[in-house]
Amino acid sequence: MTDLTREAARTIVASALSIAREKGFKPLAIAVYDARGALKAFEAEDGTSLKRGEIAMGKAYGAVALGVSSRALGKMAAERPHFVAAATHAVGGMLVPVPGGVLVRDSAGRLLGSVGISGELSDNDEFAAVAGIEAAGLVAETGA
Repeated sequence: MTDLTREAARTIVASALSIAREKGFKPLAIAVYDARGALKAFEAEDGTSLKRGEIAMGKAYGAVALGVSSRALGKMAAERPHFVAAATHAVGGMLVPVPGGVLVRDSAGRLLGSVGISGELSDNDEFAAVAGIEAAGLVAETGA
């Protein structure tokens, strides 16, 4: 696979939401971007708080723009805050350096895109993203 298809993006969203409901997570917003940074799928559950969608998009877009997970961006922010501040500006503010933005790769390691989730604790957001990516038969990269 060389592209993240709409079908795969929809599977990621549906599967992430399914595991979130199974685990009793708070309502989530989920954004899926392809490797070019084009939004492939987005859904916000009923009851998400204000701006959760934008946070999910920032986690995913920042990850794909810089080629590292939002968890890794969080580590960078602690070590090199000026770099992350500049990178955030360079990507138009769409960079949220906390867990929940996961890179999507194919089995050969090619970058296909990213998934960002917001609404729960960041580690739970990341858990749901990984579950969705794996349900689509793809490889999740969390930076953990």
